[in-house]
Amino acid sequence: MDVEHEAGPRVVPLQGCSNLRDLGGYRAADGRRVRMGRVFRSASLAHLTEADLAQFGTLGIRTVCDLRGARETGRAPSRLPSTDTPEVVSLPIEPLVGASLRDLLRREEATGEDTYALLQAAYAAYAGEHLPRYRALFALLGEDERLPLLFHCSAGKDRTGFGAALLLTALGVPREAVVADYLATNRIWQREYALPPETPEAVRDVLLTAHRPLLDGALAQAVERYGSLERQLEDGLGLDPARLRALRDAMLE
Repeated sequence: MDVEHEAGPRVVPLQGCSNLRDLGGYRAADGRRVRMGRVFRSASLAHLTEADLAQFGTLGIRTVCDLRGARETGRAPSRLPSTDTPEVVSLPIEPLVGASLRDLLRREEATGEDTYALLQAAYAAYAGEHLPRYRALFALLGEDERLPLLFHCSAGKDRTGFGAALLLTALGVPREAVVADYLATNRIWQREYALPPETPEAVRDVLLTAHRPLLDGALAQAVERYGSLERQLEDGLGLDPARLRALRDAMLE
């Protein structure tokens, strides 16, 4: 059976954010499933409509982790319900691609290959210098009073996609299901508020697509840095055996 159709993805339908999903439903290697309604991933929450805010409120989200950089959040602050407003925790991962791409566009030299290389560098940074941000995310996930928790970036594709892959992997979800969740952005995300219209088509196609080799490469790099998945979980993400067991017990049923 196809792993994606067996378990998800479970989209929360909104008008102003097409890539908000419940990470629940995926089956882990021990036979348990990720609990529904505990962790969500999404794109920017800046454009939620009044109807979206009402729907968002039904999710009971207590914590929103914003992985966007300072300029991104300044340009597009999140729009959240005015009652039972979740706490927003900033875990900024400054976008490596944006500034470099602007330089290329100014010189009219940007190609699809250039853009893919920028994305590769960004994913390498997620697995390296930015891994402490994901460690902080896992610390929040370990606090029951913080749940349900939602984490997001601008598109919900790269920074968020890597974070979701780290979490599902830590919970013991098989790699093909992890990848299926990552690639689902290519079908679900409507590319709203994404790029200026003058962006070359080749650049747009690469930048607005989730690419499996980028995810596979970053996950492998994160493990190689520590020598094993177990050491990466413990030393990189703060999940020693006791914390990992507690996380799985809280997130799986």
